[in-house]
Amino acid sequence: MAPRPVRGTSILPARREPLTLHTADGLGLVGELALPAERDPAATLVCLHPLPTHGGMMDSHVIRKASYRLPALADLAVLRFNTRGTTSVQGTSAGSYDGGAGERFDVAAAVEHAEFADLPSIWLLGWSFGTDLVLRYGLEPAVVGAVLLSPPLRSATDEDLDAWAASGKPLTAVIPEHDDYLRPPEAAERFARVPQADVIGVQGAKHLWVGHTERVLDEVVRRVVPGTSVPLPQTWDGPMQTADSSMYADRTGQALGSDPDAG
Repeated sequence: MAPRPVRGTSILPARREPLTLHTADGLGLVGELALPAERDPAATLVCLHPLPTHGGMMDSHVIRKASYRLPALADLAVLRFNTRGTTSVQGTSAGSYDGGAGERFDVAAAVEHAEFADLPSIWLLGWSFGTDLVLRYGLEPAVVGAVLLSPPLRSATDEDLDAWAASGKPLTAVIPEHDDYLRPPEAAERFARVPQADVIGVQGAKHLWVGHTERVLDEVVRRVVPGTSVPLPQTWDGPMQTADSSMYADRTGQALGSDPDAG
């Protein structure tokens, strides 16, 4: 089979399991676990999506593409889910958006599921609102480290950063050059409180990472699965499905980006 380009709607082979996460306060959250098709995973990503009141969900494009690509390209298990009250094509999670307060139970439920499933080397991947959840609630014993995409540092405090510093767990912040909330120079200042934090600026990128998914996924894999060759391949010579891009039109046009054929 001749290699074909990996595009925004390309779905590479994986074992995909719909799941329901159960929170300590009694809610059921819609989710999916994607595993390598024929091997055990080398590591695990638990993904926390952007702000649901602005269209964020488990199908926001970077998270969706991580699920579509990384089990095949990097032997990663990718667990993504809708936080409370959030809707995607997979369904709507119970409860309602709680401004990042009740969402602490959502983070705990996702990590607990990964732990009980005996998934290896659990990392958190947060994007925007999801990064605040990571910083505030992500220091679970089973969590190895975290990667933050476009962290606004809105509700996460210096105390949260100090807790990560004290933990010694690796933390990587990937910052768009033209971010709406926190740009690389300011990010370097804020994350200086965490000696082990690695702050990476990405030239030309904006908060939503449209057109920069390949760079983002390369940085994730570089940290979560050391030794994997990056940049990741942009072609695939095996079976490949194509998603219906119309299924992923979000409620505001913001969280996914209109890039079905871009990175």
